[in-house]
Amino acid sequence: MDTKTDRLIRTLRLRHLELLAVLSEARTMRGAATRLHLSQPAISKMLGEIEGCFGARLFERSHQGIHANALGASAAFRARAVLNELARATEDVDAMQSGITAVLRVGAPSVTAAVPAAIVELRRRMPGAAVQLREGRVHELIHRLLDGELDCVFGAITPELVASDLIPMLEPVVLLEDELCVLAACANEGVAGRRLRWTDLQAGPWVLPPKETLVRQAFMTAFLNSGATPPVPVIEALSSVTIGTVLRKDPSLLCAVRLEHAADEVARGGVQRLKVLPKMVLPSFGLFFRRDGMERPPVLGAFAEAIRRVSGSLKKTGARP
Repeated sequence: MDTKTDRLIRTLRLRHLELLAVLSEARTMRGAATRLHLSQPAISKMLGEIEGCFGARLFERSHQGIHANALGASAAFRARAVLNELARATEDVDAMQSGITAVLRVGAPSVTAAVPAAIVELRRRMPGAAVQLREGRVHELIHRLLDGELDCVFGAITPELVASDLIPMLEPVVLLEDELCVLAACANEGVAGRRLRWTDLQAGPWVLPPKETLVRQAFMTAFLNSGATPPVPVIEALSSVTIGTVLRKDPSLLCAVRLEHAADEVARGGVQRLKVLPKMVLPSFGLFFRRDGMERPPVLGAFAEAIRRVSGSLKKTGARP
């Protein structure tokens, strides 16, 4: 440990870290003082102590308020992670005192077959483990991972994520290929068992996600690459519950989804995946940890192995046409 870090540890208190996090959001000394139930002079004194320890100005003051510069934003980011890790440590201790052997906090999209199956596999191998699943958009979940709120995130490696400055802070542990899939009800005998081209399905009644999604964009590209106009959906929906329900209630419908969603629907029964060429690749899925150089608890490695195992099984039991 270098001298500067040693000085930080000996001088700064958790209250200083809390101030860093609050100031980066409050934008004014008064706002920070109100949230922390301190006086403005006390806030100013603490900020001076923080900047003195870092040996740098972290916040810019003006008549409009206070805002973090690049150094302050970085320090505040790390401070939030420390505070969140401390909160998680408290929760873990409480859980373990009640008989839980390990706690895993996972972020994932709402439509995924691999994560529920991997959680069951993890619980089979580690019966005492407790899992907290947080669902949402991958970019938001990644931020929660880096803030220390989550232990890992399973999600698509989107162009948005690749173009961000977050990638160097992430460690991909498991990478899974993904592709565009077409689903139909098993009762739809007109398409069952046939090898199809995209143009063969141009006139079909489609259920599709919104235009801003990667699945919809890949779907449109598939038809454009074939020299055909992309079909306009008769139903536009994002919810997996809605999509699965309408497919089973109306056998004439077709639906474009990603491999994870296809595996989930096929496993539920009543739905088949069609053989459509050419194959349309989607951004891979990955399981991400924070790249922090710290030794990870066994439950994280066990969950990564469970993701590998169940992903291989899903491909063999119905996800592939």
